[in-house]
Amino acid sequence: MISISMCMIAKNEESVLKRCLDSYSGLFDEIIIVDTGSTDNTKNIAAGYTYKIYDFEWTGDFSEASCDYIFSADDDEVLDDYNRNLFMRLKSVLLPEIDIVQMKYVNCSHNTVYNSKKELRPKLYKRLRTFTWISPIHETVRLQPVIFDSDIEILHMPQSSHS
Repeated sequence: MISISMCMIAKNEESVLKRCLDSYSGLFDEIIIVDTGSTDNTKNIAAGYTYKIYDFEWTGDFSEASCDYIFSADDDEVLDDYNRNLFMRLKSVLLPEIDIVQMKYVNCSHNTVYNSKKELRPKLYKRLRTFTWISPIHETVRLQPVIFDSDIEILHMPQSSHS
């Protein structure tokens, strides 16, 4: 079975963080939360789920992740029981050649700036992508990732409009 690091950037998310982390609880081998300057209770809530909480200005790098894959989570997402089961099944059967898993991102807010209610988004990424040689003659490196489109639905449930 693959191992997965859940990685999240957070700042002043005390109103939604517990709901999010509860819905993802038990799915990941580690949780890493990068706090970019919270002044509320965000870090205390996060501490109930992981000790890997880092204070720093976001630099675009989750280098602390140590598992096979990285799941990129946002604090206003929720995974219901049905989709938790789909995620667990995916984790147990994911083929090592898969570089990216897309999941259905479901916008539950009525006031949205999104163009659709449900769309596929890349959510699970291989942490280290090794090169694969292809073609038996004049070999070359495969440059495009192998992408799997799953049926897992991530519920986007913001507390306020993102417009």
